[in-house]
Amino acid sequence: MGIYVITGASSGIGAKTAEILRERGHEVVNIDLHDGDINANLATKEGRAGALAELHERYPDGIDAMICNAGVSGGKVPISLIISLNYFGATEMARGAFDLLEKKGGSCVVTSSNSIAQGAARMDVAGMLNNSPDEDRILELVKDVDPAIGHVYYASTKYALARWVRRMSPDWGSRGVRLNAVAPGNVRTAMTANMLPEQRAAMEAIPVPTHFGEEPLMDPIEIANVMAFVASHEASGLNGVVLFVDGGTDALLNSEKVY
Repeated sequence: MGIYVITGASSGIGAKTAEILRERGHEVVNIDLHDGDINANLATKEGRAGALAELHERYPDGIDAMICNAGVSGGKVPISLIISLNYFGATEMARGAFDLLEKKGGSCVVTSSNSIAQGAARMDVAGMLNNSPDEDRILELVKDVDPAIGHVYYASTKYALARWVRRMSPDWGSRGVRLNAVAPGNVRTAMTANMLPEQRAAMEAIPVPTHFGEEPLMDPIEIANVMAFVASHEASGLNGVVLFVDGGTDALLNSEKVY
């Protein structure tokens, strides 16, 4: 059985993924702000460093998978938190665990979002994250941005995260570590519950074909089952993939786009 590390597994998609993996006999380590096996604030450099140090101390012989799932929506939170947790919290934890993954020929999965294909992301913000990843400087630049437009920065961080996966996956794959992204659709979690009323109304107006005529939000287990598979050795042929798990929403909205 394997050792699976998940960030943000105290609730939502992460919790369901951890549940599935434990049922299959794997050891699961939850890194989260509260109620984790390792408690850490992954929105800070110090929190990431501490979590990675503990991870290396616990598993010097390596881990089988790292699922970077911790994140926050663009609802009622500071823009700086969206930037630090969604992008740097994922990429820096993945980089920091690479050597442990390399020891066991493991895989890394990050949580993106199907919002990356819906036009909300700002390419200048995504480009800044990908091409000039100075976290302190970026946080200084966004310190006065109104949280009311947090959904734009949410989509931008998730776009940058997907692009980071595409850029890094060839090198990581050549060194025995697969790197993929899962892009969920609209899911019923604490994150979506935290949205502003107008944001939630707009989200629920986007149809999920597999839920036609039913509850407009997907269940976390629909995403978690895919997460567990993509992270597993059974998915050995997947590398550099941004996998939309949205019940067909992206296909509906972008039916002519095949790549």
